[in-house]
Amino acid sequence: MNKAFVKESDDEDDEVPEASQLPPGTRNYMTAVGHRRLRDELVQLLKVERPNLVQVVSWAASNGDRSENGDYIYGKKRLREIDRRLRYLTKRIESAVVVEPTLQENVEQVFFGATVTIVDADGSRASYQIVGVDEADAACGRISWLSPLARALIKAREGDLVRFQVPAGLRELEVLEISYR
Repeated sequence: MNKAFVKESDDEDDEVPEASQLPPGTRNYMTAVGHRRLRDELVQLLKVERPNLVQVVSWAASNGDRSENGDYIYGKKRLREIDRRLRYLTKRIESAVVVEPTLQENVEQVFFGATVTIVDADGSRASYQIVGVDEADAACGRISWLSPLARALIKAREGDLVRFQVPAGLRELEVLEISYR
């Protein structure tokens, strides 16, 4: 099929996923663990997945007619996805400002990298680590430093009540414990 009729291009954009875009002028803060995870993913894609896929695509191309060759078509598509992810990871790693939470001097206040235990009005407890945009995973207790909860917690001390806006209204939490691991 002619490329004119396909909604694909070889120069696909390097758009940053909406969830991980940084506001203009902000730095890409990241913990050392998060930075290592991104680097490990980059190495895995570059040294293992991409070479294996290139080998499959090369084999599929040698089989002749490429227009109906599933291995070739889907291999090329996956190569574009890997290349796009490699460009994204490279940009994010290059722009990263790595912060080591264990080196934090002012451990009485909440800053980037802190693990904060909170309790809400119902008495339910939760712990969150304030991390970079690329390493945030609320299900694992890691929240982005740009999230409303993290912004409310920054500079808080143990025993402080913090308030922040959620879609359901104003929410109030008490800071029980702050640690830097």
